[in-house]
Amino acid sequence: MDTTLLNGLRFFTRETVILEGVSAACGAGNRTVSAMDGAVREDSVFDLASVTKLFTGLCAMKLKEEGLLDPGRPVFSYDSRFRFLKDTTVWDLMTFAVTVRTPVRLDGCTDRESAMEALFASTAAPHEDVRRIYSDIPAMILKYVLEAAAGMSFMDCARKLVLEPAGMSETWSAVPPERRKDCQCYDREHRIENGQQILREGWKPGVPHDPKAAVLQGDTGDLCGHAGLFSTRGDMVRFCRAVLERKIVGEESLREMAVNRTGRKRTNGAWTQFLGIQCYVRHPDQYYSEIPCYMGKQAFGIGGFTGNHVSVDPEHDVFAVFLGNRVLNRLTVLVPEEGKTLADYGLNPDGTGFFRWNDGEVIPSSVKYVHQKDEHFHKSVAETLQLSLIAFNEE
Repeated sequence: MDTTLLNGLRFFTRETVILEGVSAACGAGNRTVSAMDGAVREDSVFDLASVTKLFTGLCAMKLKEEGLLDPGRPVFSYDSRFRFLKDTTVWDLMTFAVTVRTPVRLDGCTDRESAMEALFASTAAPHEDVRRIYSDIPAMILKYVLEAAAGMSFMDCARKLVLEPAGMSETWSAVPPERRKDCQCYDREHRIENGQQILREGWKPGVPHDPKAAVLQGDTGDLCGHAGLFSTRGDMVRFCRAVLERKIVGEESLREMAVNRTGRKRTNGAWTQFLGIQCYVRHPDQYYSEIPCYMGKQAFGIGGFTGNHVSVDPEHDVFAVFLGNRVLNRLTVLVPEEGKTLADYGLNPDGTGFFRWNDGEVIPSSVKYVHQKDEHFHKSVAETLQLSLIAFNEE
């Protein structure tokens, strides 16, 4: 186990207790380095959450390569249940080109049928002048488009186009019963939203933590497009290697994945999010970048709410995998009441610290944890692999 990488991980598990456990790996060329700390094992199974979108984007590009998917066609032409998306193209969804909304919140639906009905009633409109463009809804709809184009379920599509070429045998939408004991536990998530304390508990192993995927997918194995895959560190290393070795999609598709589709300066001078095809690409402000400084303009990646990050750079043959658990008995979200700051809740400016819940229990905070990755995880990756930082505009 690499000492430098391990020391970077211990910031999350020991110094701050942001994470219950973390398992990570990185690679450059033929070299792969891994480390783990906290309540994890080599065979631990993680809820990938939004990292699932990387699989959705790659499946879309592979079907495009094979001539089975025409991104210029309207969504409605692939699945007529999306009756309000007759003027919205598949490409619009792949590239976050529009704002897509459902008539009601899907995570507020009480059953799968009502959630699907709401999803099929989605509408699209031009983006407003806002910083945040990223959304789950396009990927959720793409699932049905890809199923129509491929003539099979989305999970079968992902298995055929991604898992099998990569040699991934420990990635599932329905975790086998004998492996559920290896699943990381994402129970007892604590949130504070505008002064209201919210406790989410009752999570079952193998059911997605994401509330939208939980209601749509549950334990059925009917994979959603935005979240719902479970995997191990070993399989995610295989995934990254397969992407870098062009085993999943070719060079042109990889370049298309990493083209900035949304990033621009707003009227107030701030940048919007820099998004590619169902992923993030390099952002000029590193604080908001999901792509580490040692990766270049052809890199793409994404994070997952449960505590994950995956990024690959096909140009420099580099990858990074970070699989953590920031949910179990943690304060994950804090939306302060008007006029209050994190300090008013006893937390540090960077979101670390502890909060006393209304029952007296002291809960570690993982609020703003994503902004800790550059200084503690990616810095250790760069040192381990002896990678130089790449300026944003460097060719």
